[in-house]
This record gives sequence, C-alpha cells and structure tokens, in this order.
Amino acid sequence: MTTTTKPAAPVAAAPARRLGAGALALRQGRLEITQFLRSRESVVFTMGFPIIMIVIFASIFHGTIGNGVKFTQYFITGMIATGLMTVSFQNLGIWIPIERDRGVLKRYRGTPMPKWVWFAGKVIMVVAIGIAETALLLVVAVLLFDLKLPDTMAKWLTFGWVAALGVTACTLCGIAISSLARTARSGSAVVTPVALVLQFISGVFFVFTSLPSWMQQVAALFPLKWMCQGLRSVFLPESFGAQEPGGSFELGRVALVLAAWCVVGLVLCLTTFRWTTKRDG
Repeated sequence: MTTTTKPAAPVAAAPARRLGAGALALRQGRLEITQFLRSRESVVFTMGFPIIMIVIFASIFHGTIGNGVKFTQYFITGMIATGLMTVSFQNLGIWIPIERDRGVLKRYRGTPMPKWVWFAGKVIMVVAIGIAETALLLVVAVLLFDLKLPDTMAKWLTFGWVAALGVTACTLCGIAISSLARTARSGSAVVTPVALVLQFISGVFFVFTSLPSWMQQVAALFPLKWMCQGLRSVFLPESFGAQEPGGSFELGRVALVLAAWCVVGLVLCLTTFRWTTKRDG
C-alpha cells in the first residue's frame, strides 16, 4: 500500500524546550493520529478491511463448529485480533519506511526533541486507532451478526490484557520489521505477505484445530495465534476451551507468550531500528 500523504512535520525545537515530557508525547501522538486520518488509503485499509472480511465470511459460511458456537462468532474474534495487528504491526511496518525514505526520521533525529517522544507518538496513535477500530468491529458484529459481548467483568479484564499485550508485541515487531524495507515502496511488500500468512495459519479465517498440525506449530511461535486464542476465551463459551489444541484456553500461556514477544520485539527495536536509509549512512 502506498500513499502520497505528506508526513507530519517534526515537533519544533522551541516547543520541545517549553513543554513537559508528557505534554510533548501527547502532542506528538496527536500529530501521528492526524497524519493517519489524512491518509484515506490507510484509514480505508486499516478500519475497513476487517469489517469487509467479516461481512464476506459471515455471508458465505453458516452453521456451528461445536458447543453451539456459530462460525461467524468464531471468525469475528479472529478479525478483532487481526484488526489490532493491522493497526500496529502492519501499519507501522509500512509507514515507517516511507518516513525514513523521505528524510522525516533524519530530521527528527536532528532536533532537540528526545528520541523516545517519536516512539511515544507512534504508540499513542496505535492505541487510539486500535480502540476505535475494535469498538467499530464490535458494533458491526453485535448489530449484524448477533455477537454476544462478554457478560462478566473478568472477561472484559481478559479482553483488556490480551489486547494490551498483543498490541504492544505487534507494535514493537512492526517498528523492528520496518528496518527490513530498503525503500518506501518496499515496506508493503515486506510486511503484507507476513501479515497475510500469519492470518491464515493462526485461526483467523479457519478453525485453528482444522489446520495441519505442522501449521499449528508454526503459528504457535507468533503472537497472532495467541491473541486469537485469548480473545476466544472472552467471546466464546468456556466449554469451547476443550476444543483448543491444549484442551483449554490456556490463558497463562497466552500471557507468557505475548509477554515474551514484547521482550523480543523491544530487543529487535533496540538493535535494528534505523533513522536513515542505508544510502544515507
């Protein structure tokens, strides 16, 4: 996916000296959100793709997959996880190479603004758009496909920590994978195939246990599979946990794997992130 939207300009040096750290981060986050919303391609792809897929699959596939669970209900949980991955991993993996190629990151590095402020702005944007997208998906799923929302506070809390850990891991991995793109145009070519493969093998488009065992084992190495599994524990009956590969929703393992990916993603960011293109040095 490419776009011609002009990236937001770096926060000026003078405000950087006057504003406090928190206010500076919030201002940067507002700039990132504005930049995202000005890109029609990004908004349509990030916000519209999961909804379009829900409508298509819900119109094609009917029936239940066990324990009275409709396939539509199972599929929607996967699309919520996919939506969170799209706004974090895929969006950052595509946009950061564009900013790097245009010299935006190089200009940021040359200002007095602390480097962490730029990263904080990206995180704020991901969180804000992720919340909006998830809310939109839930509204569509409830109104059109009778999705049952969690009926206990415990399930809502589970929804919260699974989403938070998943978005954190995907955000860090998105920043890290952005360094693989040599040019602005190659960002989408690098990130999109990875995201699509993960969706197909992680139980988004198909019931996870119906996939070949080797595919399940590969998917278990990455965060999306565990995000989907954690969200199934929120939106599907507890009895459905018996149909998971481990015989339960394994929320302890979900938390452990997602937390481990947060650490791995952070290490990759610290060791691979580049402010300039390779031709700039």
